[in-house]
Amino acid sequence: MRRKRIPPLAATVLTVAALIAAGSPALAEPGRGGDGPGRGDRACDAAAPGALGGDLGAHDPGLYAPCEEGEPWYVFATGWGPLGDGNITIRTSLDGGATWTYVDTVWDVKPAWLTEAVPGVDNLWAPEIVEDDGRFLLYYSASTFGSQRSVIGLATNTTLDPTDPDYGWVDRGPVWESEQGDPYNAIDPTVLQAGGRHYLAYGSWWSGIYMLELDWPAGTVAEGAVPVHVAGRGGAGVEAPALVKHGRYYYLFTSWDRCCAGADSTYSIRVGRSTSPTGPFTDRDGVALTEGGGTLVLGAHGDYVATGGQSIHNGLMAYHSYHEDGHFDLGIEAIEWSRGWPVLDGA
Repeated sequence: MRRKRIPPLAATVLTVAALIAAGSPALAEPGRGGDGPGRGDRACDAAAPGALGGDLGAHDPGLYAPCEEGEPWYVFATGWGPLGDGNITIRTSLDGGATWTYVDTVWDVKPAWLTEAVPGVDNLWAPEIVEDDGRFLLYYSASTFGSQRSVIGLATNTTLDPTDPDYGWVDRGPVWESEQGDPYNAIDPTVLQAGGRHYLAYGSWWSGIYMLELDWPAGTVAEGAVPVHVAGRGGAGVEAPALVKHGRYYYLFTSWDRCCAGADSTYSIRVGRSTSPTGPFTDRDGVALTEGGGTLVLGAHGDYVATGGQSIHNGLMAYHSYHEDGHFDLGIEAIEWSRGWPVLDGA
């Protein structure tokens, strides 16, 4: 994946938080069905777009890359203050992910419950878009930088096409939240389908990444679900989970270290794998992800000093990379596999 330098719509570096992580008993392991990239069974391996152009200012991109040739692609991304009250931004591509155009924000004004639940909330962060049986579920984060008072919210739609008369995002309220003193931070949601069950992974800094079972198709947390700790670095930076199944393994990708510091960012994408969707996950050297393990997949490359905020759909990974001049760009590339481990090259 190669990128042309095109000034992003928001030239300001976005601030995306580092927050909570929890721990508790293990979930019962489901059956080993499905080859799910987080949004349900993978329908295809979509073709990588190659060089990217257009509006690439998408931070923490949530990718929707359909299989059908000629269908529009979408990227949902962290909001930026002046646009739609800081709501999640939407970009689309009509040429298979090569050229991107800013479309709109999910809402013009945040739902009232969000500003009440998270005082001082500005931008909404790190969306995940999930397609399920003719509807779309959008998970997102509401927080403030460095705070554990955070909420994962949910909105739904029957189409992603803003020209469709049925288009409209319906607020479904909060899904999960965290408070000061919790072991986790309720941001950076991602969804995995495995064996007919669905799981929400989330977390940032604090104790790291956690997973919960979801009540499907409602998309809310299952009654009695208990967070399971799946990755942590003893308080060091780990966030932005993304999950995919390849062969007999489930792979958990995370972003390490410093995200949102322009040219001083040190973000990198790391990975571990497990034969169970809920872990335990270990890296290539056999180190548990809960003990600081994580094999490097992509960090600094070319003129970019840091890479992270990843999401996965139909065999592709989207991420943002910070350039050495401080701006960030969207990147999309196919996940290659070598001896059971994922490979990205940033090109």
